[in-house]
Amino acid sequence: MSYITKHQKNFNFKTFIKQALAEDVGPGDHTTLSTLKKNQIGRMQLLVKQEGVLAGVEAACFILKEIDKNIKITVKIKDGTPVKKGDVAFIVSGPTYKLLIAERLLLNVMQRMSGIATQTHHLQSLCKSTHTQVIDTRKTTPLFRFFEKWAVVIGGGANHRYALYDMILIKDNHIDFAGGITQAVDAAQAYLKKNKLKLAVEVECRNLSDVKKIITHGKVNRVLLDNFSVAEVKKAVTLINGAYQTEASGGITQKNIRQYALAGVDFISVGALTHQIKSLDLSLKAIS
Repeated sequence: MSYITKHQKNFNFKTFIKQALAEDVGPGDHTTLSTLKKNQIGRMQLLVKQEGVLAGVEAACFILKEIDKNIKITVKIKDGTPVKKGDVAFIVSGPTYKLLIAERLLLNVMQRMSGIATQTHHLQSLCKSTHTQVIDTRKTTPLFRFFEKWAVVIGGGANHRYALYDMILIKDNHIDFAGGITQAVDAAQAYLKKNKLKLAVEVECRNLSDVKKIITHGKVNRVLLDNFSVAEVKKAVTLINGAYQTEASGGITQKNIRQYALAGVDFISVGALTHQIKSLDLSLKAIS
């Protein structure tokens, strides 16, 4: 199942394209309309200008076909493939007006997705020989989350919850407002039962004392170890002893991620995967 199919209930790709083109093209691309012949046909290639991991090829194909179903696409490099400067990801041919309308939209999508996939691949590679999976967070660009989370998967990572509706994640503010960690967990379980919902429950622990409370109380699926040191994570993982999934988050960078992975956590969530990313340099160029 493709990522588009899997998340079509969460994101309407066709509506996104329509809104993006309305923002960018408006009443018309007057530059192209004024300089090129009305029925002119052309060819273009997606040129890689920087080393990284390519992402967004499938998205680009979808965009191009939505703009003009007669555009022909020859894919040479698939999503998730390591690329280098000079590589050609795909070649497209069709009405030049439609190709140039699509150009900036597909580049904006692919460049950001490729940047995220590249960084995800790098961080996941630093966890090699451990069972730890690098995952994303909700620190995404509003209305662009679909592409950013898709890029994480392409890069070899995994998605945390997609949004607020597909998992119970009890964080520090929920705990403080609810009156305590066990009160928050009990309230969440009562809510799920009342509303006949089957959602995983994760709870944030701010210290080892919180971890011990959860071990005693139970009723969760995953424990989030927030801003724990590597030594504290090791102690927490030992205490939990496989009873619940474990996730580490907060202050984790490429410099220390391997130490956290070696501490034994199941997941490491990195907000920077989607909110502190440099896009990969790509271009769409006319060819003869």
